[in-house]
Amino acid sequence: MSIPDFQTVMLPLLQHLSDGREHPNQETIEALARGFGLSKGELTELLPSGTQPVFTNRVAWAKSHMKMAGLVDAPKRAVYMITDRGRELLASKPDTINMNTLMQYPEYLEFRTRKRKDHKTKPHDGEPDDPVFSKLTPEELLDAAYTRIRQELSRELLEKVMASPPQFFERLVVELLVAMGYGGSRQDAGRTIGRSGDGGVDGFIKEDRLGLDVVYVQAKRWEGTVGRPEIHKFAGALQGQRAKKGVFITTSSFSKEAENYVERIDNRIVLIDGEALTDLMIDFNIGVTGVDTYEIKRLDSDYFEEV
Repeated sequence: MSIPDFQTVMLPLLQHLSDGREHPNQETIEALARGFGLSKGELTELLPSGTQPVFTNRVAWAKSHMKMAGLVDAPKRAVYMITDRGRELLASKPDTINMNTLMQYPEYLEFRTRKRKDHKTKPHDGEPDDPVFSKLTPEELLDAAYTRIRQELSRELLEKVMASPPQFFERLVVELLVAMGYGGSRQDAGRTIGRSGDGGVDGFIKEDRLGLDVVYVQAKRWEGTVGRPEIHKFAGALQGQRAKKGVFITTSSFSKEAENYVERIDNRIVLIDGEALTDLMIDFNIGVTGVDTYEIKRLDSDYFEEV
């Protein structure tokens, strides 16, 4: 069972509220989750932004849209109940409730029309006649757009890294590790990590600024898949240097055998492939620059309860 979209949630939600009582938000979420047969993993699955569980977000937007249509009301914070209009809709025994259903109500129709007029948009990008995007909540649309932008940036970064000279790759690895908090200063890290002679870098780096422990680093600008033999040799180098921790960075990818191997050995080895490398570059602002920042806000119910 996959997590239902917020429109699919609407009818079960209204049926849950059909007894006319006030229902706390958490109780509603738990009841709907049982009805949809969601697993614990599905219930805890977060939006890509990590700000809220996906199912909780979809229930919230189902309530929001039905409240705009006058089907449900919120008599107090985080509490919902059905309205007379909601009971009338249930009495008609609808097979489903979605945004097209809500368009029959003047308040909701006015809201959607005003939204289009204010933003000068055509009926797409989340409007009722768009069956794909209308299943996504605004947060999910924003997250999806952010994910696409990030994926494209990651692809461009990897292409640039592969096209750059070996000296640049060495500097990139050092700067990234220092930005992540390893190696002390860039000068310290640069002294301990050097070229390996095969288009990569090789050496030790401090795990913290005090140098209480060291990490053995090997980074290779490869195009082919890194297999188990290469990781086996890296693990042997760790033992030869009496090191317990290692990081193997590549611009390509690791075979499944290589990934399984590092899980079975005593030494702690972290594998960073091309995708993970560019993700870290984006997260720690290496080779990228900020363009825009969007701050998402929500209603502060406590403010209005003080009135």
